[in-house]
Amino acid sequence: MGRKVFVSYKYGDTQVQDLNVYEDSNWFGRQKVQTKARHYVNELAKILDNEDHIYKGEDDGQSLADFSDEYIASALRDKIYDSSITIVLVSKGMKSYNAEKEQWMPWEISYSLKEYTRNGRTSLSNGILALVLPDESGSYSYFLNKDSVCNCTNYNTTFLFQILRDNMFNKKESETYVCSNGSIIHRGEFSYIKAIKWEEFKSNPNYYLNKAIELRDSKENYNITKAIK
Repeated sequence: MGRKVFVSYKYGDTQVQDLNVYEDSNWFGRQKVQTKARHYVNELAKILDNEDHIYKGEDDGQSLADFSDEYIASALRDKIYDSSITIVLVSKGMKSYNAEKEQWMPWEISYSLKEYTRNGRTSLSNGILALVLPDESGSYSYFLNKDSVCNCTNYNTTFLFQILRDNMFNKKESETYVCSNGSIIHRGEFSYIKAIKWEEFKSNPNYYLNKAIELRDSKENYNITKAIK
């Protein structure tokens, strides 16, 4: 049975690694275009199993400043209700200078975490996977960095939207130890929203999608934040 996957992303973010994308032009035939985050959604569709279904988030970079919370909620419930997994494409330019409540991605993440009832059926919170895209130079260092001293990965969570930040490192009883440099290191699964690099995801997508569902099914072990602050 195919999975229903909602994808949250910043449509026009061009601070991503080039995918050598060509598109048809009315006047000049096929032309190479600048890669945007939306092109990674196309690649994602190729990676997932044929029976999986993708529901796309933002498609035109539209500002939410003029919309009411009720309008936004209605639009997102229709898109997210039937999905069980949300993939958040974390990209270097995904955030704008606008308040987070005026950007689509935080709302999409919030409604992916909520449970609501329709026609007598209550939806579960989605399992959520933060899929980290490489930047223009192919680097992930804007968010993920290797710590050679502690042999671990450092997360630049201050870069993220608040609702993503709040749902990482949020396990109620996390296993930790102190590294030789004084850093506190987390072992095992320590976040409800797991972050994974694009290249690693491509090598074994089903494993990571199943991991998102596994974390969802054990959500009582995490302090989950569902509202945008």
